[in-house]
Amino acid sequence: MYLKLDGRRVVVVGGGPVAASKLAALQAVGAEIVVVAPEVCADIRGAGVAIVERGFEPRDLEGAWFVVAAAPPEVNRHVAAEAERRHVFVNAVDDPPNATVYLGGVVRRAGVTVGISTDGAAPALAGLLREAIDAMLPRDLEAWMLRAHELRREWRQRQVPMPDRRPELLDALNALYGHHSAAADSPVAADNVEPALELVK
Repeated sequence: MYLKLDGRRVVVVGGGPVAASKLAALQAVGAEIVVVAPEVCADIRGAGVAIVERGFEPRDLEGAWFVVAAAPPEVNRHVAAEAERRHVFVNAVDDPPNATVYLGGVVRRAGVTVGISTDGAAPALAGLLREAIDAMLPRDLEAWMLRAHELRREWRQRQVPMPDRRPELLDALNALYGHHSAAADSPVAADNVEPALELVK
């Protein structure tokens, strides 16, 4: 899920460890988080978010852009129904029938984000795939990002068409390793960077 939540209200329903595990990612993107639950665990209390200590009420969703339902299934159903009426998306943790958003495994490094989803059906598999992809990404990905960012400014100035950008980037990345073409034995092979560049585009 890629949403701009900076300064936007996100409601987390539930006060246990599962709810707590969702806070760091929401805080990282600047969301204004409100946790609603009759009781909250120590990790939530220490997270510096707003806490409403009572059961969920429909009015809790007023002004919300996104909801995380990490409560028992009957509460999640209530949250999902009220969110549907307000056209607000819900991530119901490990509860696909009550979800309108599925979160997957996420790899974040050097400004690159790779998401893996199993449509909520196999979160453990998404986690394993995340670890595998993380191991496959280049260790010097920060240098790749820096070069891509520099080239993007140049492309805009030169009005380089989209189809011409990937070959230029591929050559520029190979040049980081002393190679000046996209030859098969180059450190950056076309078939390896294609998926990553598709995401950047």
